[in-house]
Amino acid sequence: MTTVAIIQARMGSTRLPGKVLERFAGKTALDHCVERTRACPAVDEVVIATTTAPGDDVLAQVCRERGWRHYRGSEDDVLDRYYQAARPLAPTDVVRITSDCPLTDPAVIAALIAVYRAEGADYASTSYPRATFPLGISAEVLGFDVLARAWREDSDPGKREHVTPYVYRHPERFRLATLACEADYSHHRWTLDTPEDAIVIRHLFDALGDRGFGWRDALAVAEAHPEWQAINAAIVQKAAPQ
Repeated sequence: MTTVAIIQARMGSTRLPGKVLERFAGKTALDHCVERTRACPAVDEVVIATTTAPGDDVLAQVCRERGWRHYRGSEDDVLDRYYQAARPLAPTDVVRITSDCPLTDPAVIAALIAVYRAEGADYASTSYPRATFPLGISAEVLGFDVLARAWREDSDPGKREHVTPYVYRHPERFRLATLACEADYSHHRWTLDTPEDAIVIRHLFDALGDRGFGWRDALAVAEAHPEWQAINAAIVQKAAPQ
């Protein structure tokens, strides 16, 4: 049984161009995301899935310099990018992580994989049907065979851009599972999509350093500083397709 985490990353961003190379506590957002994902003992391999767009040459170079396994594929068909990145490794399961989550928590990834396996699910998520973790603490896991089926069968370009809608929109075809918090913390926004988000995330890293802190450590600091939450409270999260 092999579990591969694939982190999608690109330099193009409407609201914060080049966001994955924003620096926090001396490292880029992508560095933090990769290191935290690798720290999950349930993950066997990490792959960066970027694009063939010229603007992403810099990310390919970063991957080579860091010695990270990476794949370059379609900018718009992210489902194909995931499938092609995973296929040579023939994994049992695939974890989906997005690079705009520098506070990714390896314990959450491990707990999600545990729920997925315990329930014999085809797909498990921290955010479907609804998110209860802070935004930016999210992950999905699905069987590689399920990813391959979505790759073959999903003909909607808009859905393929988001990788997994074909799976969670068909509960009659796939067994779905969810990892939820004991309370709803989704009003905390720690995803990196705007300049305001970068300010909030920088406050958290400045307060906690880079010592492998978990999301509950960040939550304690954030709740002690409600003025930080106000910085990006008005940002509207882009909705995933239903």
